This record gives sequence, structure tokens and C-alpha cells, in this order.
Amino acid sequence: MSPRRPLSPTATRVGPLLWTLIIVIMIVSLIPFYWLINTSFKVGGGLSSAALWPENPSVQNYIDVFRNAKFVLALRNSLVVSVATTFFALLFGATAAYALARLPLKRRGMILTLVLSVTTFPVIAIAAPMFNLWSQLGLYNTLLGLIIPKLTFTLPLAIFTLTSFFREIPTELEEAASIDGSSPARTFWQVILPLAVPGIVTTGILVFIASWNEFLLPATLTSTPDAQTIPVAIAFFTGASEFDIPTGTISAASVLVTIPLLVGVMIFQKRIVSGLTSGAVKG
Repeated sequence: MSPRRPLSPTATRVGPLLWTLIIVIMIVSLIPFYWLINTSFKVGGGLSSAALWPENPSVQNYIDVFRNAKFVLALRNSLVVSVATTFFALLFGATAAYALARLPLKRRGMILTLVLSVTTFPVIAIAAPMFNLWSQLGLYNTLLGLIIPKLTFTLPLAIFTLTSFFREIPTELEEAASIDGSSPARTFWQVILPLAVPGIVTTGILVFIASWNEFLLPATLTSTPDAQTIPVAIAFFTGASEFDIPTGTISAASVLVTIPLLVGVMIFQKRIVSGLTSGAVKG
């Protein structure tokens, strides 16, 4: 066995510098969220305090949040809209992605590029026209009126991510199923789709988060708490008086709707990264 070559001085410095950079990025990223949690436990005069931890921490803000009927209704609306958007994005995205990955289509790269270009389109540019159109169609201030535009912007993400997963599935499985007499549709639903479950889970998480965090469309296409989602409901929280800003309640509500997303991302972070990077090198 050949002797092990010693690391160069440059290589020995990369490790500590890299970890230092990672720690700095983590601190900068987590400070705002920590301050949000800190504020959520402050009440009364403590809200104006700059202490790193509240002197008299209280859960009253969290109690007030759950007593707020508008928050509970908005939570339900967000779940309905996000789950429905995720379901339809996966349903339509899986079939479209399979076609782009497997069928002998011409200019597949161009088609995929055009699909992804939808995600770069600014939402603010269509907010006003969609408001007028939805008002005429009777979709304004309805949950269906939120699902349709959110699906428009999340479907390209689903197609792009799932296309990479379908490309990694061996074509021999489809050939074997065809020899056994399986139709293309049956092969897709019973052979290919079960193998793509990791990619479907990854895509579902990304689509759900994108739909859950969307603010502009719900703020433009709703006017009452009956259809408002969580981001809009939190933005419209009111205090005891007209000019009172309920900072503590807003902070508590923001923590409640953010922590589940953070936990989900931490649990599935490896799947999310693999989903975004798979197929990046392959054509």
C-alpha cells in the first residue's frame, strides 16, 4: 500500500473556513426567527424590550391566537387550498413529466424550458387582470379561485422535478411490462409511479410549501375571512384599537404556521436536495 499523501496547507485551511462560513450563515438566518419566537412570549410593556429573552415569558399570545376565529378559519382555508393544489399538481405533473421523460417528443428541452418560464412570470403582473376576470366569473373570494392560479404556478415546479426522477427509472422495466401484455397506462400507474414515490413525496413538499406561503394572490382575490388564507389573515390581525398593532399575537401566529414547515423540511431535507439536483448532469 502506497503511503498516504499529506494534505496541502490550502486543503487544511478549507475545512475550518467552510465550517466558519456555515456557522455564520446559520446564525444570520436563524436570528430573525429566534427574535420572532422571543417576541411571541412577550406581553404588555415587554414588547418594547430588546432583551434576548423575555423577563416574564407568557403564552397568552398563543392562547389569543387560537381564540381568534378568523385565524382558525384561515388555517382551515390554507390547508384546503394547499392540499388541493398539491394533489392536482402531482396528478397533472406526474403525467406530463412522464411524457417529457419517456415519450419520443421533439424539442423536449424547449418544452420543458417553456414550462419553467411560467414560474419566472411575476405574479403582480396578473393580479389585477385576474381580479377583474374572477369577479366576472364568480370565482372571487372563493377557495376554488385560489386553487386555480396557485396550481398554475406550482405545476411547472412539479413537472420539472418529476421529470428528473422519471429519467432515472430504467426503461427495461417498461419493456418487461410491455412484453407481459401491460398497456402503457397500466405500466405507468402500476410499475413506474410506485418507483417514483420518493420523487413524488419531494415534489409534494415543495409544492405544498410554495402554496402555503403565497401571499399576493390570496390578498388580491379575497376580501372576507371566508376565503382568506393564513398569510393574509396574519397580515390583517387587529389590536384592541384601530391604531394598535398586535405585535405579540402576530409573532405567535407566525411561529405556529412556520414551525411545521421547518420540521417537515428538516425531516425530508435529503429527499428535497436529491429531488432538486437529480438529473442535473444527465441530458
